[in-house]
Amino acid sequence: MHTQQTTTAEQSPSDVPSDGLRAGLKNRHLSMIAIGGVIGAGLFIGSGAGIAAAGPGILLSYALVGAMVVLVMRMLGEMAAANPTSGSFSAYADRALGRWAGFSIGWLYWFFWVVVMAVEATAGAVILEGWVPAVPQWAWALIVMVVLTATNLASVGSYGEFEFWFAGIKVVAIAAFIVIGALAVLGILPGSDHETVGLANLTDHGGFLPHGPGAILTGVLMVVFSFMGSEIVTLAAGESEHPQRAVSKATNSVIWRIAVFYLGSIFIVVTLLPWNDKSILEHGSYVAALEAIGIPHAGQIMNVIVLTAVLSCLNSGLYTASRMAFSLGRRGDAPKSFARTTARGVPRAAILSSVAFGFLAVFFNYKWPDTVFAFLLNASGAVALFVWLVIAFTQLRMRRIILQENPEKLIVKMWLFPYLTWATIGMISFVLAYMLTDPAARDQLIFSGLVAAVVLAVALIRDLVRRDRSGTT
Repeated sequence: MHTQQTTTAEQSPSDVPSDGLRAGLKNRHLSMIAIGGVIGAGLFIGSGAGIAAAGPGILLSYALVGAMVVLVMRMLGEMAAANPTSGSFSAYADRALGRWAGFSIGWLYWFFWVVVMAVEATAGAVILEGWVPAVPQWAWALIVMVVLTATNLASVGSYGEFEFWFAGIKVVAIAAFIVIGALAVLGILPGSDHETVGLANLTDHGGFLPHGPGAILTGVLMVVFSFMGSEIVTLAAGESEHPQRAVSKATNSVIWRIAVFYLGSIFIVVTLLPWNDKSILEHGSYVAALEAIGIPHAGQIMNVIVLTAVLSCLNSGLYTASRMAFSLGRRGDAPKSFARTTARGVPRAAILSSVAFGFLAVFFNYKWPDTVFAFLLNASGAVALFVWLVIAFTQLRMRRIILQENPEKLIVKMWLFPYLTWATIGMISFVLAYMLTDPAARDQLIFSGLVAAVVLAVALIRDLVRRDRSGTT
């Protein structure tokens, strides 16, 4: 099918980056991807369990993880601004640490997003089946996957447009939640009662840390994975009109994005409601907060927002997995077909292969939810921390490479280098070690570690084979 493949030479140089992907993402797309990238469905769905475990102290858990993400994004932003590419941290690790590192972290990251696609497709199907029960859950999951696959196959601009509106709805919803909640806390909102006014809920009911300081670390383990996705903007930058500007802007704004959307919204929840209110776990933290201030149909409103977040995460997951597969294909670490693009600059084989595994994971979720799919979930659970750790080690080496080759490209700089980089490595390592002390997190670390060890072994064997071949030629 010669019409499915194009080369860079056949396309306009102004439209196509050097790796064969079209610069189809506009500045507004990148801006919203950057803002929405830190708002996953986990914030809406999983925050209730964190509040129940740590009380109001969950704010410190979110602050600690948020600080870690800010530092990681700063490091990634430094490398991405100097060399925007669809492979992002995998390509940088390949260059700075070796082929084994780029191969390992690239495939682990791809695996993570393939599993996330299955989780999000199922979560979306549950909501849609509740609205239209005549259509079975598996059919809704299939419909959602097919629609977003078609979107990604059309063009990168289609992905960007969908994500612009998905992320936009999430941003507006959380901003409205914070404003309405703040008015209720201040007693300005009509109908506000004495139970929702003021800051008493932060210290009453057992104090700010009702389960002791150790609960902060427990909270860290529960919220850390809801931050995964911040790095998507650095992959997408390779297909934007002004990649360096986009990366710089996204990196510089990550602090206020996390402060407002995560800390701001969770602060409103734990201020409006006692941390041990049963409705937080029964209905979800945001629904419980909206109901507490008398917002009608709060559950259905939040279902719409959660569905949007789910579709956004699924859309970005498919995009991210396919672009990582594309980059691996270009570097010879995946089938060569993954690196081919259509006339629209879309890596069709990479997209279809990624979604095929996503469909397979959805099937596992319905067929063997407590065995095979549970293993997949646990095996991908700690990948976020592995990725962040590799980014930190990569940046230590890449700074020297950039300064030696193109010092003028060092537009975004990591603060207090190398001290904050090493501090971040220490923070991530501590969280990984602490996971072994938590029964729920221990399985994630063990299974993720086993999968990482297998991928790493394959990478090292490939490196040895390559060296042997190059030594005999």
